[in-house]
Amino acid sequence: MALTKAQKTKQIESIKEKVAEQKSVIFVDFAKVPSKEMFSLRKNLKEAGCRLKIAKKTLIRVAFGQSGISFWNKIDPVVPGQLALVFGIEDEIAPARIANNFRKTNENFKILGGIFEKRFIDQAKVMELATLPSRNELLGRLVGSIYSPVSSFVRVLDKIAKREV
Repeated sequence: MALTKAQKTKQIESIKEKVAEQKSVIFVDFAKVPSKEMFSLRKNLKEAGCRLKIAKKTLIRVAFGQSGISFWNKIDPVVPGQLALVFGIEDEIAPARIANNFRKTNENFKILGGIFEKRFIDQAKVMELATLPSRNELLGRLVGSIYSPVSSFVRVLDKIAKREV
């Protein structure tokens, strides 16, 4: 069913709104992925503070043009007929990680590229982002590395105190 001009305008505004508040965008091809699994993906994304938007390429191109994103010519060659955008609103890395995990269980789901730090990145870069640990995990590692010398020093002092007594 063809969209009316009002529906197209509404979709363009919705895409522009999401683009304005995003920290990163991942472009995915979802052809032949069952809708039940897409609902599962949407649920996982929503829990992580991300959003999934499915729209026609032309509407996305118009919305990107109106939002000041000028590198659609880099995006267009990698984009097939159906396109979905995964927006990272709270976390920059979460869309890549969740899309990559979903891709592992669905061979028809393909990551095409994305936008990270206001630049277009290809599929390989998105996969690199997907392998990065989460922010909480990195903070845990930092605290562990800061705390490690202190705990080692305390153990040494404890051994010294036990020998003298």
